[in-house]
Amino acid sequence: MREDCDIAIVGGGLVGASLAVAMAAQGRDVVLVERALPFEGSPAWDERCIALNDASRQIFERLGVWTSLAAESSPIFATHISERRRFGAVRIDAAENGLDALGFNVPVRAIAHALWKRIRASQVKVFCPALLTTIRPEQDGVTLRVEPEEGAAPEIVVRARLVAAADGAQSVVRKRLGIRARVHDYGQQAIVTAARVSRPHHGVAYERFTGEGIFAALPKGPDACSLVWTVSGRHVHMLNELSDDAYLYQVQEVFGGRLGRFSVLGRRVAFPLMRVISQESVASRTLLLGNAAQNLHPVAAQGFNLGLRDVAALADLAESAEDPGSSSLLDEYVNRRARDRAAVTDMTHTIVKTFSSRMPALAYTRHLGLVGLGLFPAVRKRVIRQHLGYFGLPVNR
Repeated sequence: MREDCDIAIVGGGLVGASLAVAMAAQGRDVVLVERALPFEGSPAWDERCIALNDASRQIFERLGVWTSLAAESSPIFATHISERRRFGAVRIDAAENGLDALGFNVPVRAIAHALWKRIRASQVKVFCPALLTTIRPEQDGVTLRVEPEEGAAPEIVVRARLVAAADGAQSVVRKRLGIRARVHDYGQQAIVTAARVSRPHHGVAYERFTGEGIFAALPKGPDACSLVWTVSGRHVHMLNELSDDAYLYQVQEVFGGRLGRFSVLGRRVAFPLMRVISQESVASRTLLLGNAAQNLHPVAAQGFNLGLRDVAALADLAESAEDPGSSSLLDEYVNRRARDRAAVTDMTHTIVKTFSSRMPALAYTRHLGLVGLGLFPAVRKRVIRQHLGYFGLPVNR
């Protein structure tokens, strides 16, 4: 079986699915290859969420899916940043930046459902579950060989003018093409869960630096928060063995009483934290985006937002292009994404290294950094614009 297309997308997660929706809306012939069936699931009060910044909201509006997401989203009106056992904190408000909200905490399920609903209603050709076996770049296209995982169906040969790899940090496309990646193991894991709170959160997201890692509490519905706690690999095993009540006691010790008492702990899931940066983001008629290009620490919730801006940039460039895989288009993509990509990858890495260190000199430096963010308008404005994702929009706000 053979399929010819303008663009073949490998990976149907949130970034790959977003790109499929964007390209289909331009009338492109799109093939989407995904190894696992897309996540559906049922709504649950403790389900995993992603914090979207304002740039991501704008992108989802352009894709025509924001209306359905807004109904299930919890707005973030302010962000409160502090360090454990130190006085002083920084608060960033939506109103001071002329916004209704800085961002939104959105269930992963809701995003996947909205995107895949659009895909199924489009002309996108989906092969799922299916596995990429080979990729061969040629002068005027790329040939992919795809094997359906059921084993009964014949091998599929896909011929594309452009291949977009959105297949995650362990990207098969990147490995097949021999593109190297710089890997940094933080020696940490993120424990993701949710809990009820006894005091109203008023739409405030909290990020608290602990000396070992970062603890974040994001608004989730009227009386709950998504919790993300990054701790050392050794510490995570101890925490996961605790009862729910004992775990919540530890959370309370780290976070304090701003949200009253934590109760009714949700399901806990731990993820190892690694920084994986592809040394090249493009090859011959092939482009890497999202976690395939840069997999980041979850501090400041930048990873998916950065990947979604990859999608927006590619869609913007491809809209008027005769050949979506031309070298000139890929070169322009690299140039357009370089500043945003470098700024975010460097920022998240620096924050983690600085705020996870117990060295007294660094402790003093990071405290001054928080103070400076609160006192110096120029520094504050730049950090806020980066946090909102405006540096990476095709047209900055």
